[in-house]
Amino acid sequence: MPLKAFRGPKVWLWRWRRNPLKRRADVVEAWVVLGAWLLTLLLGVAAGLAAARSVEHGLARERAAWRPAVAHVVERVPGTSPAHGHVSSGERIWAEVRWSTADGSTHTGQVRVKPGSRAGARVTVWTDPRGHLVGRPVTASEAAFRAALIGVLVGLSAAAVPFVGGLALRGRLERRRMEDWDTEWSRFGPQWGRMV
Repeated sequence: MPLKAFRGPKVWLWRWRRNPLKRRADVVEAWVVLGAWLLTLLLGVAAGLAAARSVEHGLARERAAWRPAVAHVVERVPGTSPAHGHVSSGERIWAEVRWSTADGSTHTGQVRVKPGSRAGARVTVWTDPRGHLVGRPVTASEAAFRAALIGVLVGLSAAAVPFVGGLALRGRLERRRMEDWDTEWSRFGPQWGRMV
């Protein structure tokens, strides 16, 4: 027999209504459900907003601190340049480049350049304040999208904790209620067959 048929029709907010048959376990379960939903909502929203704000601020700091610099290819890069039509224009090859920072120090590093680039060819690279190579910083719209996506994922993950905890506690209360019913049934069930 389906469990829904055993319980009867679903009545909205029945645990909060006055009823002489309402047990203490029903009241406890009502508070557990309410608390779990409130914690799920509040924790999910708070964690999601905090994560999104943190990601967006971090990416804004990168945009403000990272600067483009002109680097020069150290030695000729193997391959044929896209101008000769042998390599697709989107293909890039790792090569060593050299650049100078504002304080005059020289740095070298590996970046992707066009195949066939000659020694001394100019390449734009992005550096952090110490002159180390970094990737191109994301734009403001890319940062907003990334922050929103991470905020949603973090919010859902954080909301799952009280939601699953509430389900587990509610399941335990349900098992205990069924055990109490079994105990009562074993005590009073045999008396139903007797004539009074």
